[in-house]
Amino acid sequence: MPRPLRVAVLASGEGTTLDDLATEVESEPERVRIVLVVSDREGAGVLERARRHAIPTDVIRSRGPGAEGWSARLSERLTDARVDVVLLAGYLSILPPDWVDRWKGRALNLHPSLLPKYGGKGMHGLHVHAAVLAGGETETGATVHLVTGTVDGGPPLRQERLAIRHDDTAESLRARLHPVEVRLAARTLRDFADDALPLPYPRDAARADVPRRD
Repeated sequence: MPRPLRVAVLASGEGTTLDDLATEVESEPERVRIVLVVSDREGAGVLERARRHAIPTDVIRSRGPGAEGWSARLSERLTDARVDVVLLAGYLSILPPDWVDRWKGRALNLHPSLLPKYGGKGMHGLHVHAAVLAGGETETGATVHLVTGTVDGGPPLRQERLAIRHDDTAESLRARLHPVEVRLAARTLRDFADDALPLPYPRDAARADVPRRD
């Protein structure tokens, strides 16, 4: 049996998705383990939420003093933690091409819309839900997709839909979609753990410096 899927979560904000996702997978540590949480912001709420779950944390800033070479440091930290899959959950920094290439096939993004609709630069948080409502949509949902060089443009792996109510606001839509996002993220990670979704190479050998099989 392969070892548990080792997951790192990258997040910039309060970390409510990380909080609930950690609770969701804690009952099956032999299958999926969140082994690291990295934020690009000092004092981000996600760091404290991670600590409550006894998950190691790190802050690797993508901007400002000392941010040079941040993507290389991020890869080094992920490699040290023997991470198999990286999940972006409200991570606002744009990852550079060298990082995206190095983690190709193992970096996922959780987005609160039915991509390709309402994705791209600036489409995060309440901005997404407000745009969905302004667009007159009758349904929305969440998408997990592979990270590529195009923001929110990678191939979708899994989606789940949610009907929009006549009285929904951006805030109510965000609240109702939240458990859908958590459930979808957990299902996608379990699919990787169970080999229903493939990694670029066998998990027992998964390290960032192992050559990809293209």
